Amino acid sequence: MDISQGPRSVLRHPGYLNFAASRVFSSLAFQSIGIAMGWMIYDQTHSAFALGLVGLCQFLPMAALTFVVGHVADRFDRRRIGLICQLIEAVTALVLAVATWQQWLTPAGILAAVTVLGAVVAFERPTMAALLPNIVPASLLQKAVATSTSLMQTALIVGPSLGGLLYGLDPVAPFAVAALLFAVASFNVISIRMQWAPSKREPVTLASVFAGVSFIRSRPVMLGTISLDLFAVLLGGATALLPMFARDILHAGPWGLGFLRAAPAIGALAMSIVLARRPLESNVGRKMLAAVAVFGLATIVFSLSTNIVLSVAALLVVGASDTVSVVVRSSLVQLLTPDEMRGRVAVNSLFIGTSNQLGEFESGMMAAALGPVATGLVGGLGTIAVVLLWMRLFPALTKVKTLQG
Repeated sequence: MDISQGPRSVLRHPGYLNFAASRVFSSLAFQSIGIAMGWMIYDQTHSAFALGLVGLCQFLPMAALTFVVGHVADRFDRRRIGLICQLIEAVTALVLAVATWQQWLTPAGILAAVTVLGAVVAFERPTMAALLPNIVPASLLQKAVATSTSLMQTALIVGPSLGGLLYGLDPVAPFAVAALLFAVASFNVISIRMQWAPSKREPVTLASVFAGVSFIRSRPVMLGTISLDLFAVLLGGATALLPMFARDILHAGPWGLGFLRAAPAIGALAMSIVLARRPLESNVGRKMLAAVAVFGLATIVFSLSTNIVLSVAALLVVGASDTVSVVVRSSLVQLLTPDEMRGRVAVNSLFIGTSNQLGEFESGMMAAALGPVATGLVGGLGTIAVVLLWMRLFPALTKVKTLQG
């Protein structure tokens, strides 16, 4: 199948539509239930510390299971792992719905549910990421990643709004709907058609568990790509300070905060649609480096802006440039990794996901000392500095020309 074909050819590829549907329904459910749990625990405790514990309860199981999940994804049928994860999520959501209906749900119960969901997501995300190359040929992988990214960004925009709307109608509704969405996601994941060839099952040893790290370290292009994204996420966490910017700098109020929160996802959605239709076909390494530099520059513009329109525009660019980096990184990692290693290498997504949370924590601590504007400036300038440094440390990255296998 020719890569020049439109994105519809990806959606029509056997198995891809089920794969995309599974990821989208699962993400919609997770975002919806997350908004409901956050609102409920704050409503019960009126404590910012309790809200912080929600993030911590998501982070800890993901960090603890990082290396285990990759090994599991490489030893067993990835569709079945996805099925088990989404069924556990559906049952958890259903328990939350019943507990809310019967008014049994306490803050401790919410934190327990968050911990369970965090552990399950630790297995689900790298497994699903490693599954994609078993569904589409290498020539379509970039379009498949870009199309999947656009659909996921849509879910990130719709999910929180759906959760808030359902919670406003009835506190039980977001949990009940999430349970249904997780069930639909599980049906789609087990329906995926693929050429499944089980990998040779290695004995579980320390060497096999950490083989993904060794594999990444031995390939400069992959190490440079993943570490660049990792540091950009750590340094560019100024968006975690959006409530401070909305209230104290832009004087925009809650409606302004809504626009600011939506802007990066909208920019990411627009860019992923562009990349699905017009894939990067030359000098992709340099383009990824340039995109991360633009990400840093847009963060600086956002930090200095005192105008809501300019701030939203800067955040649109933040989301769009980040998507270029995500698509290139995801495509390169999948193309450079043999199937028997994809689960362990895909745990890089967990590193980047947890670094996002750590970046938000870092930004919060720095903002307490320096203020939000200085924090954003430091993050943006730091991101640009990392790009320049990575061009010297990983010259092979600048020489990557295409994303075709």
